[in-house]
Amino acid sequence: MKPRSFLESFNSAVEGILYVLKTQKNMRIHFIIAIIILVGSLFLRPRLSPIELMLLSFTIALVLITEMINTALEKTIDLMNDTYHPLARIAKDITAGAVLVVSVIAIVVGYLILFRRYLAPGIESAMASVKASSAHITFVSLMVVVLIVILFKALAARSSGFMLRGGMPSLHSALAGAIWAVLSFITGNPVVIVLAFILAFFVAQSRVAKGIHSPREVIFGALLGIVATVLIFQLLGG
Repeated sequence: MKPRSFLESFNSAVEGILYVLKTQKNMRIHFIIAIIILVGSLFLRPRLSPIELMLLSFTIALVLITEMINTALEKTIDLMNDTYHPLARIAKDITAGAVLVVSVIAIVVGYLILFRRYLAPGIESAMASVKASSAHITFVSLMVVVLIVILFKALAARSSGFMLRGGMPSLHSALAGAIWAVLSFITGNPVVIVLAFILAFFVAQSRVAKGIHSPREVIFGALLGIVATVLIFQLLGG
């Protein structure tokens, strides 16, 4: 192979990154999260220390690099085996597992640096004023969310008529978002808030995975449940 100039090598590297971004959804998700974290770190007070910034940047780079290596190995395996082979599947599972391990480490680093030190105190302070809210507000919030979703479904009914299953918006996602908001207001516990958000996310994701709702219907439902619950707690919470 003819030796390439530095500029050609640089262009090839950029093309490789762009290819992974264009073809791999997980890479796009990692990329967006990285941008949000890095931009958001500019607004933290106190500022991140050099060591914290270095560790955060290294963790982000490690996630992106692992995802790129995973994609490269998958393409190589596909090139060598154009038919299904159990060993090829094992190799792909192993590389996907490596991405998962690195992603979990990134979550731990993000929790220790960003959430625990910077975000948790602010969340606890914001939720302190509504911890004493009575239980009937929670009941009212969930019932209002259900009624609003039914109303939206009736207004956006498809030609086949009113459908509780499927359609705009997702009732499961709306209730999951509402419950997350309720637990956030009542407990004020950062760990509970994060765990409840993860559960709500999986509920919403399952509706899309089963083909019952589109991503737009799920997102709209979740936002509807959260906004309605927050408004009710702000108006009635004491």
